[in-house]
Amino acid sequence: MQAILSNNRITQLFQIQYPIIQAGMIWASGWRLASAVSNAGGLGIIGAGSMYPSVLREHIQKTKAACSKPFAVNLPLLYPDIQEHIQIIMDEKVPIVFTSAGNPKTWTGLLKNQGIKVVHVVSSSLFAQKAEAAGCDAVVAEGFEAGGHNGREETTSMILIPSVKEAINIPLIAAGGIATGRQMLAAMILGADAVQIGSRFVCSEEASSHQAFKDAIIAAKEGDTQLSLKKLVPVRLLKNPFAESVLEAEKNGALPEALMELLGRARAKKGMFEGDLIEGELEIGQVSAMIHQIKPAAEIVEEIWKDFNLALAIPF
Repeated sequence: MQAILSNNRITQLFQIQYPIIQAGMIWASGWRLASAVSNAGGLGIIGAGSMYPSVLREHIQKTKAACSKPFAVNLPLLYPDIQEHIQIIMDEKVPIVFTSAGNPKTWTGLLKNQGIKVVHVVSSSLFAQKAEAAGCDAVVAEGFEAGGHNGREETTSMILIPSVKEAINIPLIAAGGIATGRQMLAAMILGADAVQIGSRFVCSEEASSHQAFKDAIIAAKEGDTQLSLKKLVPVRLLKNPFAESVLEAEKNGALPEALMELLGRARAKKGMFEGDLIEGELEIGQVSAMIHQIKPAAEIVEEIWKDFNLALAIPF
C-alpha cells in the first residue's frame, strides 16, 4: 500500500497532494468549498447541477481567485443548459471535469481536445467500460450507499469497487459510504486509486447547504435515509415528511408522471439550500449516521488523511 501511495495514479493525474476528492454536490459545493478542499491538498469540485450558466462562471472565477491549485467542475450531462456550461468550462480553462447522468461519449472528446481531463461517474462495471471506451481519464464507481442520484442496480461499494477494478484499466475513484480515513483505506484495498467524498463535506463550514440541513445530518442515525423515486431517477434522501409521501405514493403504485408531479420544481433547493426540512428534498448518503460535527473543510481533509495513515499502520 505504501508503494501505491508513492506512485498514486490519481494524485499524478490531477497533480494534487492527497487522493481525496470532494464530490460536486448540488446546493452544497460552490466556490468556497471547492477552493478550501483544493487548498488543503485534495481536489475540490464545483457542483454545476444547481447553477445557471452565469452562476457557474462566477463560481469558477471565484475559485481561481481563491485557489492556485487544481479544481474541477461536476457536470450532470442531462442538464438543460449543458452546451452553455461546456462553453463556459472551456472558456475559463477548467482543468478537470467530472460528468454524470448521461452518455460520456457525447462531450468527452471535445473536452479532451481542449486539454481537459474527464472523469465519469458510474454505478456498474458495464458503464465503467463504456466510460473508458469513450476516452475518460478515470471513473468514479459510486455504490448504493451514496447520497443524491444513485444507480438502479443497488450494488454496494464493497461489491462495486473490486468489480469495476477488474473491468477497466484507467484509474478508479471509489464513492458511496466513505467519510473516514479507515473507509478510505478499505476502498483502496478493494482496488480504488482514490476516494470521492460527498456527505462529509456537506457538513463543512464552507458548504453552501443550509444550516438546518447540516443539523439534520448531524442528528441522523442508521436507517434514516432511503432510496426513492426509482421509477424516475433513483435518489437517496434523508427521511422527512416529503420522503415519506414519496414512499407512500410508490407503495400505492404511482406512475412516473404522478411522481414527477409530486416532486414538483425546485424541491432539492427548498430542502438543501433553503432549509425546509418538511417539504424539501434532502439528498444525503447512508454515512450521514457517522457524521457528528460541522468542521472547516481543511480540517476534514486533514482528519481523513490522518485517520487513513493511522489505519494503514495497524498490523494485521
